[in-house]
Amino acid sequence: MSFDPNALGGLMAGFQNQVDALKAEAAQKTVVGKAGGGLVQVTATGGLDIQSVRIDPSLLADGDHEMLEDLVQAATNDALRQAQGLLTSSMQGMLGGMGLPPGLF
Repeated sequence: MSFDPNALGGLMAGFQNQVDALKAEAAQKTVVGKAGGGLVQVTATGGLDIQSVRIDPSLLADGDHEMLEDLVQAATNDALRQAQGLLTSSMQGMLGGMGLPPGLF
């Protein structure tokens, strides 16, 4: 059995098509990041786009801008971690435990 470099190109193209399909599928899903017990919620897609930010009105009446900024940042980071997790888990399922290093996708 000999190695055919042309076959590798076809294999990689097929793999890239699968990756693109998984990314498109993840981009259609949404996650909600929360902070402050849900007082701040950020909705993001699996494509890492922020769709909305919801801030409980009670936080606006408080006037503590610094705390509000911290909560928005924490909720956004939570949403983005969850969104990245959508793609990571899809990739792991596709690769079937090939043992690739974390963060590759």
